[in-house]
Amino acid sequence: MEKLPSKSQIVQWLADNPTLTSKRDIARAFGIKGGDLRIELKRMLKELEAEGKLVKAQRSYRDPAALPPVSILKVLAPDGDGDLFGDAMEWTGEGTAPRILIITKPSDPALGQGDRVLARLEPVGGRDHTYEARLIRKLGHNPLKLLGIFRSESEGGRVVPVDKKNDKEWRVLRDGTMDARDGELVEAEQAGPRRMGLPQARITARLGDPSGPRAISLIAIHQHGIPDQFPDKVVAEADAATPAPMGNREDLRDLALVTIDPLDARDRDDAVLAMPDPDPANIGGHIVWVAIADVAHYVRPGSQLDREAKNRGNSSYFPDRVVPMLPDTLSGDLCSLHENVDRACMAVRMVLDAHGRKISHRFTRGMMRSVASLSYAQVQSAIDGDADEATAPLLDEVLRPLYAAYKATNQARNERQPLNLDLPERKIVLSDEGKVLSVDFYERFDAHKVIEEFMILANVAAAEELNRLKSPLLFRVHEEPSPEKLQALREVAEASGFVLSKGQVLKTSHLNQLLAAAEGTEFDELINVSTLRSMTQAYYNPQNFGHFGLALRNYAHFTSPIRRYSDLIVHRALISAHGWGDDGLTPQDVEELAETAKHISDTERRSMVAERDTNDRYLAAYLYDRVGAIFDGRVSGVQRFGLFVKLDDSGADGLIPIRSVGREFFHFDADTQTLMGADTGLTIGIGQRVKVRLSEAVPVTGGLILELLEIDDRALPKGHAPRGRGSPRKPGKAAAKSRAIKRKVSRQRRK
Repeated sequence: MEKLPSKSQIVQWLADNPTLTSKRDIARAFGIKGGDLRIELKRMLKELEAEGKLVKAQRSYRDPAALPPVSILKVLAPDGDGDLFGDAMEWTGEGTAPRILIITKPSDPALGQGDRVLARLEPVGGRDHTYEARLIRKLGHNPLKLLGIFRSESEGGRVVPVDKKNDKEWRVLRDGTMDARDGELVEAEQAGPRRMGLPQARITARLGDPSGPRAISLIAIHQHGIPDQFPDKVVAEADAATPAPMGNREDLRDLALVTIDPLDARDRDDAVLAMPDPDPANIGGHIVWVAIADVAHYVRPGSQLDREAKNRGNSSYFPDRVVPMLPDTLSGDLCSLHENVDRACMAVRMVLDAHGRKISHRFTRGMMRSVASLSYAQVQSAIDGDADEATAPLLDEVLRPLYAAYKATNQARNERQPLNLDLPERKIVLSDEGKVLSVDFYERFDAHKVIEEFMILANVAAAEELNRLKSPLLFRVHEEPSPEKLQALREVAEASGFVLSKGQVLKTSHLNQLLAAAEGTEFDELINVSTLRSMTQAYYNPQNFGHFGLALRNYAHFTSPIRRYSDLIVHRALISAHGWGDDGLTPQDVEELAETAKHISDTERRSMVAERDTNDRYLAAYLYDRVGAIFDGRVSGVQRFGLFVKLDDSGADGLIPIRSVGREFFHFDADTQTLMGADTGLTIGIGQRVKVRLSEAVPVTGGLILELLEIDDRALPKGHAPRGRGSPRKPGKAAAKSRAIKRKVSRQRRK
């Protein structure tokens, strides 16, 4: 087409093509080329906008009386014919809102009044509704929920919450019990007002035995007080959010940023890009971009969302579910850096020299568009020569430059010598019903290390930037081990035949030398676990005490604001320090920094304990049917009351009570972390190989009780039999002999 279309043609074309709404799409459709014609097209679009015939959303145009092709709907009650209709939550037009019929498929989840859904809309004409909607996914609804034990009664029953802090029972009418049995764990939701003094609920899910697999993470969530229900006001505030406008943001949409996450990731809060530095003064150098979701735009200080996010502190992850810090409308949609969608971001451009050292950085508040949503395995396969349809076009221009920049950072990392622990992470694989199918190891690719290294670089840059601008912030602090923990590690190392020198200022390089010496030996995992146990717990603090494990002087969390409140504070600090908006740190935020730091450090620990308890329970449930089986393992802890053993196959930890260790009295030495037999001189310490029998598995507590059969491939010496029903006798004349043996063994261990 050699001339411009008319305004009516443009409006009609946009109505016929609701998914093609950018100026570029319009120009391509009408064959508009050349600078002059493009300027004229821009003028016409502005006139149509001024006349109210089009509305501009970021860089897209649509009819103001039309809805976006993908919208969030609130499900209404079924009409007289049983049909479901929805309210468009993004409707901004004048007059009556369009009527939307929801077309469901047999495979779609059940929908009810109040549910929120993400749906694809198709305009229809000549009917009693304007659009037909087809479900993309259900976003949920927000009635009050509870978890408890069902107690059956003649007129229905009661639900007794499992949360120890909640002693209020709920009444369930007969038609709301779902035929639950007495003693079953159930999930219920509020169903009506108080009657006869008790609030009314209806059961929405029967979870069976409280010790069963589907109940395990729910019990941990409630036991540890992790909030898993968003208040109505929080959900309403999230639902009212709209995509961030361009405003004064820097346009980064021409950058080929990609997200690289686990295959099952729901939220994508970081994107990366690397390229060779064209500056002739930095030969062999690299430019690395890290873009992070701009959560601060949506979660404003003092808002309902802000208060709830701070209360939660972080997202919590379990084998069968995630308890998010933010509602799904934000975490899974508006704040998630999805492929080919404009998203607001906070970004940092870092310049590295040829040896991977950062020589400069620049922060900006921008608008980006990810060119691809990739998984770690997908990226690694592409680098290894097996590119797929998504990665093949990106291999030379995007992926290989990322790996080249990462390879350079390895040099700087080796100079810095962060703690080099090698602890394979186990993954619990569940069936759809929540039963443990297997316990596998997470696959570890170089792609993981690429992202980790760039996230560390960005976190360092954030801390350095805010220090430079003299802005308050929350540092991620990791202090060096205490003298007591360091001495315990030294004892374990010496008992295993290694050396950790005394009399010098401890550096991570000293620990790395120990880890390297143990690598490939039978003590490899033991030394790694013992080194990890010697570390202090990292925490947040407005004062900077450095990060010992990473060997960094300045470190702050910047890269995961969707799942960590600490990162949101750092984003706000950057906004305030740079004058990027009115959604930065407030005086109240600054005043409460120390309190906030302690609170979110506590919520982080709470989540870690709940996640560990859940894993223990799942492993106990997995091993429940194998009571009596024999397993190989290694002593992972020694206490006066018994031995802890980590099983090789599953990584589960079990206890061997002291009463069942041999047939003699054992002396406990806290300094060397050993037990020594008074009659035989048998010494049992951390790291020794053992063969055990599983005596008991208790899924409801996660406890495993083991019986010791062999140690270091040898049967246990018999010792003296116990007298009567009590504990094995304490030695009389053998006491002096046992003390002499103890001194001898102790001397041998120190050689």
